[in-house]
Amino acid sequence: MAKAVVLFSGSLASIVATKLILQHPNIEVRLLHLRSPFFREYEAIPSPLSETGFIHRTVKEIAQETIQAPFRSQNVKKDFRELAQFIQKPCPNGTSGFPMRQTCLNCRHLLLKKALRYMRRIGADFIVTGEIVGERGLRAADLEKLTELVGAKGLVLRPLSAKLLPETIPEQQGLVDRSKLKGLRASDREKLRELARALGVDVLDFPAERRCKLTVPYFGPRLQDLLNEERLTINAVELLEFPLYYKFPPDVVIVLGRTDEEKRRLQNFFLPEDLRLYLAGPGGPMALVRANWREKSPSEISRIIQIAARVAATHWDSKKPLGMVQAHWRFESSPETFRISVKPFQSPHELEEHQLKLV
Repeated sequence: MAKAVVLFSGSLASIVATKLILQHPNIEVRLLHLRSPFFREYEAIPSPLSETGFIHRTVKEIAQETIQAPFRSQNVKKDFRELAQFIQKPCPNGTSGFPMRQTCLNCRHLLLKKALRYMRRIGADFIVTGEIVGERGLRAADLEKLTELVGAKGLVLRPLSAKLLPETIPEQQGLVDRSKLKGLRASDREKLRELARALGVDVLDFPAERRCKLTVPYFGPRLQDLLNEERLTINAVELLEFPLYYKFPPDVVIVLGRTDEEKRRLQNFFLPEDLRLYLAGPGGPMALVRANWREKSPSEISRIIQIAARVAATHWDSKKPLGMVQAHWRFESSPETFRISVKPFQSPHELEEHQLKLV
């Protein structure tokens, strides 16, 4: 009995790729899910039975629902600095930027290294991924080169695009029937869905755009800014995903949670030295304010609190015109709560005048 390690992300592609391998009764499948600060660990599914209108399925739950195979999860957070370093490299034209193609290559390089190590540890024969030729601009030659760089030449089978790639060792050895593999490209999204239906898979997808934070347009520049300030921690990285993320020079970060879901998530990231601010009224935003407080004078702290309160008031979705708004604030390390009344900012120009930047 041959053994295969499947890099399982919970995406439709990874589910279908696994199903194609499971068509071979002589192959035992082990699912390996790698967790990172840059990956979301659940998919939000619309549900009228939930108070928020959504239920959350974790990657493990997706695996249990779709694949009957042993599941292992490993955290790669110790390697996330390595994964982030590409941002500090210049783009080919010499400008700063966020090269998504290189991002995906670096990420996949790290994940394949981990998969290869696990494959050897459990005595498996090869690795399976849901990668598709052309995704994120990665050509067939890129995927082959990537496999060689990690020291796994011939050992990484990509069932969805196998017919566009050279034969792998498991195919050459007769472990895998190449006629059961596919030749899909990134543009063949509907063909992937048709294949999923044929294999009895729910086509409700968990695509990279929702699974990987690095694909969010504003996430990359924020991460680059964080790297430049040498404040790279898991907690700081998690905050980058919130849509309303303000910088106030020289070192103040104001992160807003507006919806109930955002506020619930924001609750998880307060540190003892952070300042918590919220508006007095139904549906008011919550703000996490982070700064080097020990370096601030009382007047500077007072100004930061006032600015944060005005930012929160500006994003309050109140149906009535807002005049003065009351906000409550306290430091997480203190039980004492204070109040402040402020006026919302009236325009983006006024925000800029106060050197506030939504990054």
